[in-house]
Amino acid sequence: MGLEEKLPEGIITTQLETLVNWSRENSTWPLLFGLACCAIEMIATGSSRHDISRYGSELFRASPRQADLMIVSGRV
Repeated sequence: MGLEEKLPEGIITTQLETLVNWSRENSTWPLLFGLACCAIEMIATGSSRHDISRYGSELFRASPRQADLMIVSGRV
């Protein structure tokens, strides 16, 4: 289901699609790889108190294929 099926008739969606594509290109989706106690601090960053989504990092991804940024927190 694309945008055309969800919106009522007569709405031009070209500008909306441009906006959606721009937001997908410019948002960072991190991959959290926690090794030690430092991972707890990174998990707290995604909580509602610190709200990392204000900076464009909305979701923590489960695999490197889906992520744009890998955060290794802890000792390496």
